[in-house]
Amino acid sequence: MQYKILNNIQISTKIHSAKLILLHRKHKLMNIKTGDFNMRKPYVILIGSASGIGKSTIAAELARKLNIKHLIESDFIRAVVRGIIGKEYAPALHSSSYDAYKHIRNKNRYTSYDELVSAGFDDHASYVIPGLEKIIQRAITDYDDIIIEGVHLVPGLINTEQFEDYANIYFFILSSDEESHKERFVKRAIEIHRGGKQLDFFRENRIIHDHLLAQAQANDVNIIRSETVESTLEKILGIINKSCTTVKLVNTIDELEDVIDIIINRNKGALEKITYNVKGFEEPLIRNIGVSDSESANRFIKNINENKDKKEYLSQLYELSEFRITTICASNQETLDKIISELKEKGYVSDG
Repeated sequence: MQYKILNNIQISTKIHSAKLILLHRKHKLMNIKTGDFNMRKPYVILIGSASGIGKSTIAAELARKLNIKHLIESDFIRAVVRGIIGKEYAPALHSSSYDAYKHIRNKNRYTSYDELVSAGFDDHASYVIPGLEKIIQRAITDYDDIIIEGVHLVPGLINTEQFEDYANIYFFILSSDEESHKERFVKRAIEIHRGGKQLDFFRENRIIHDHLLAQAQANDVNIIRSETVESTLEKILGIINKSCTTVKLVNTIDELEDVIDIIINRNKGALEKITYNVKGFEEPLIRNIGVSDSESANRFIKNINENKDKKEYLSQLYELSEFRITTICASNQETLDKIISELKEKGYVSDG
């Protein structure tokens, strides 16, 4: 049996290396929300959308804000898979997401063009998803936080449930109104020097956009309306770092617009749930709102102001309930405290 004799320099070097490894492991166990060191699950953040919504920009800014070093585009995984599976075996994979439908056989079984395009898109994405799931698994094994962005992140196709016991999973689908989408789409097409080809398929990309939203709704995935980079990040961080509280609101129906303005428009907060304890009823009336974007909130106020019957119904509901137990959320505790402070200053919150 031979023994390896280490000199003092070699021993010192090995001790130093061991310390670096331990420091690296400790860094991986640091909670990105609190900065505390503990045995915690790594963060896996998935950001999907149709082309031209702005997911790459949002993902990059999110990685910077959360100090997450691993940011992967699903297009890179698609390129790897294309190198493994030939075009003759998977023509949909070697097509773009928006024209993969051309390779579907027996197209007549689809009742609409939207269904056909969506089916082709799902077929295209299904080749990429196993690779994405392998990347997530590797990140979890190494205790690494990771952000993955791309059109191939389809709710219902990618299986995130298998990772929920081992990682903090956050899945977002970005949405946009058609006019804003087209404006971004044109800008992106010019930037990547594929304007003509991209613009010819805007209708198909819009179908994919709507398909992703439908899949997100069906699979309980967060839908984030993409507005400015700052507001979109605020909404995403509001879910990841969500701080919530419950207050008793006593505002009148005419003051509702100001309440929503304080919570959503000014402070980028969210109205999650409202509970009405209606006099004469044993069970409370619970409304899960989940409104965080200004457009939806302002549209609601407009509908109330323009529809006398709706306003009258809500007024009666307010009269029958002494107060409304309201769950309000914000991207961090500081913002949440600011919202509650402003509501109290206006006399909208009951202290009882």
